[in-house]
Amino acid sequence: MISLAMGGRAYFQHFDVVAPAGTSALPAAAIDVLLFSAFALHHSVLARTPLKHWLHARVGPDVERAGYVILASVLFLACTWAWQPLPGTWYALTGVWWWVGAGVQAAGVLVTLLAARTLSLKELMGLDPARQARPTATPATLETRGLYRVVRHPIYFGWVLFVAGAPLMTSTRLLFAVVSVLYLVVAIPFEERSLAENFGEQYRAYCRQVRWRMVPGIY
Repeated sequence: MISLAMGGRAYFQHFDVVAPAGTSALPAAAIDVLLFSAFALHHSVLARTPLKHWLHARVGPDVERAGYVILASVLFLACTWAWQPLPGTWYALTGVWWWVGAGVQAAGVLVTLLAARTLSLKELMGLDPARQARPTATPATLETRGLYRVVRHPIYFGWVLFVAGAPLMTSTRLLFAVVSVLYLVVAIPFEERSLAENFGEQYRAYCRQVRWRMVPGIY
């Protein structure tokens, strides 16, 4: 939670910065993409089932989960605080429209928290003490309650609302939004393949029941 708070602070302060006019955007954009790629590769590679099982066998599921969360937090902080400013601003909402944008962002935070609460915030952070009492052979439960009845990945939906609703859309912030959302779009099919392998027909039936993956009516 501390890393999310500090990353949020960087997003609201550091991402307002606009590079001087005439500055080449390519070097900064390349650094930004590499920063996010490091975070994304960690998230994708270590989340894959074969590697998780390999780590579980050597360090145990609780150590693996806690280590995963710690490293993800460090990479997220490095990504947000080292993000390079780009020249230009796409739009700056004012008046009632500023409140509309801020409201969309607030809705994104709320959706994320509600969805994470359904999964258990402590377990997502690797800090759930009840998890240690459960046998490692106990199968996970497919979550279909609450916002999971609307979209299959509501935490990602909350993220889209948050990055898309920014009242001040600098090029710095826009690149972060585009790169992060594109990563989610690409990652979801791989994640759902793993879920189908774990839950079989139960997950395929859930996909038929809940059509939208991330954004209702779009994807």
